[in-house]
Amino acid sequence: MRDGGVPSYAFRPMSAADLPLMRRWLELPHICEWWGEPETELGYIRDMIEGRDTTRPFIFSVDGKPMGYIQYWFIGDHQNATWIADHPWLAELPSDAVGVDLSIGDPGKLAQGIGSAALRVFAERLTNEGYRTIVIDPAPNNRRAVRAYEKAGFRAIPRLLDQTGDTLIMQYDLKENDPDQ
Repeated sequence: MRDGGVPSYAFRPMSAADLPLMRRWLELPHICEWWGEPETELGYIRDMIEGRDTTRPFIFSVDGKPMGYIQYWFIGDHQNATWIADHPWLAELPSDAVGVDLSIGDPGKLAQGIGSAALRVFAERLTNEGYRTIVIDPAPNNRRAVRAYEKAGFRAIPRLLDQTGDTLIMQYDLKENDPDQ
């Protein structure tokens, strides 16, 4: 923990050595509920690690202990006819926006504020790297995730409500989360 008892969050790029850990996480019921088939998902992550997909995958740690998975992906890379046909909301976002996804590995660590805190720190990091539009797209009925994302500073994009099917598009509120504004 950092000074004052505040946990320290770290994000390290995934490598092939992390795939067994990721497989264990993907096979857990609380992750299976929202992700696809574990072997398929591992294939996507392997593509990211090996550079065949532009998405950036990370293992996030709290006080040095691996706690979960987080990634960011480039909206512009998905603003093509194939993706927009299934996800028309992609066309409504700036091409330089990034999307984020997060999962906590250990089910015993759910509902403790870890995901919200990790997501906020990650969003601040992306903001410091120059990204102005950061979105996340939970299933609207995944109330635990929606609450955690709200706690991290994400808000539903009003103009996209009821236009995204089974996805709630939420954006990191830069003004709300910038202490200098």
